[in-house]
Amino acid sequence: VKFHQTWIKPNNTTVIVVGDVTMDEIKPRLEKLFKDWKPGDVPAKNLKTVEPAKPAVYIVDRPGSQTSIILGAHVTIPKNNPDEVAIEAMNTILGGSFGSRINMNLREDKHWSYGSGSAIWPARGQRPLFAYGIVQTDKTKESMAELNKELRDIRAQRPVTADELSRTQSNLTLQLPGRWETNYAVSSTIQELVQFGMPEDFYATYAEKIRSLNLDDMGKMANKIVQPDNAIWVVVGDMTKIRKGLEDLNYGAIHVIDSDGEPVTGTK
Repeated sequence: VKFHQTWIKPNNTTVIVVGDVTMDEIKPRLEKLFKDWKPGDVPAKNLKTVEPAKPAVYIVDRPGSQTSIILGAHVTIPKNNPDEVAIEAMNTILGGSFGSRINMNLREDKHWSYGSGSAIWPARGQRPLFAYGIVQTDKTKESMAELNKELRDIRAQRPVTADELSRTQSNLTLQLPGRWETNYAVSSTIQELVQFGMPEDFYATYAEKIRSLNLDDMGKMANKIVQPDNAIWVVVGDMTKIRKGLEDLNYGAIHVIDSDGEPVTGTK
């Protein structure tokens, strides 16, 4: 109730309607329905920019676990930015699709994981970029090293190739018709544009922008967005089997936390 009273105000609301209806038809109905809804003050969100955190490794102990879940993450720029299309393409190549580098490495080549990849979670302010692996326990150290390697390679050692870019351009454009087959899908897309303050023509110009990307764009985005030296690593698994290997990697100070993120007493 407190949350509703604080945030749900007409001056803090966007109504999205998708269907066989016109503005002239729907607007009077909405005005009648919400005529007694009063505006009010809404607290300001704290979207201040934060500095990169000091690299560290956090372990959540899960005794007896047959797998480890690895996350390597850092903050990056907000979703509403002029390079978002190029960023999406770059991440698709890195870990955002089944045929991405990370998944093909840990799953198809090494067979250590059923599925791994990377994502850049949307937000109005700084958002997290994370690479992840769900891997067999005895390959935790090796998988974490491979994730770190992929984050570094796409920046310099192994930049995006012409074939990777071409496949990604086809992937991202040919799937567009199927993305808006239902009213719900269309409304979700509009909601995304409103929620993150993106241009109304973002998807109207999307395909053209994807097709115009080049290898230089991919290199610039990889170096701008992917920052492995700032990564915070979180590993959930059987600590008795994985801790020594994580210490050997030397990716930062080791911290043991519980599932709420609180330090576990009696551990170092």
